[in-house]
Amino acid sequence: MTTMTQDARPTEVRRHELAGFLRSRRERITPEEVGLPRGRRRRTPGLRREEVAHLSAVGVTWYTWLEQARSIQVSAQVLDALARTLRLDAAERAHLFGLAGAVDPTPAASCPTLTPELRQMLTQLEPMPACVQNSRYDILAYNRTYGRLLCDLDAIAPEDRNMMLLAFTHEQWRSAIVHRDDVLRLMAAKFRAGMADHLAEPAWKLVLKRLLDESAEFRELWGRHEVVRSQPNRVKHFLNPYVGPVAVAHTDLWLGRDSGARMVTYTPVDDVSRERIGRLYELALSATG
Repeated sequence: MTTMTQDARPTEVRRHELAGFLRSRRERITPEEVGLPRGRRRRTPGLRREEVAHLSAVGVTWYTWLEQARSIQVSAQVLDALARTLRLDAAERAHLFGLAGAVDPTPAASCPTLTPELRQMLTQLEPMPACVQNSRYDILAYNRTYGRLLCDLDAIAPEDRNMMLLAFTHEQWRSAIVHRDDVLRLMAAKFRAGMADHLAEPAWKLVLKRLLDESAEFRELWGRHEVVRSQPNRVKHFLNPYVGPVAVAHTDLWLGRDSGARMVTYTPVDDVSRERIGRLYELALSATG
């Protein structure tokens, strides 16, 4: 009996730490920051529990139990939603998942595929835009030209650097895609095909949940159950906000089929696009100092 009590104590302490951490982060966010009216009778500093629950799409009772350090299970999807609602930075997000005893399914800062040599290759390919992504469309690394091709990718939080999420929910990224309806339909079909091999994985379920929650356009496309397994390399057209229209040939360089990671390169297909990509690279260089 004594052994069971000793074993349980770290878990109980962790739950109380988690509860206190959530309360502290909830109380530091004003209603105005998340688009809510303050109202006249607000006594609670920051957000109310029910407001956090609503913004995170979880039950009020369940979230209250979480702040009361009740013994309940917390999924990675819910923790991700709470981290975004509470506007946690990278260190706070890691702390949240650590206290909950869960593994953060978003792309890690370090990935075994991303060797120093591969990062150097991305740089050597400049001014040609290039990135490394996985089968889930997470952007794991990118060079400076790619970082300015569709939006300022440096300004996007690492956990949000996913091409599906950006294409369906980020207005600047979306506005840079020419023939957007066809592109998004194809992306949704490829994502469905890829997910068939990863149905039980938290990271895939997290991306899918965010897409369904945040994009009516994706929900409509997802309901069609269209599937595309692969597509040959093709020409893509972008409307860059800095240099104008560019046409590039998309090439996938696979980094091992088991990992699902690949290097994506965009090669200009004409002289005008080549000149504009060169100017974009110069802008990216000046922006990074």
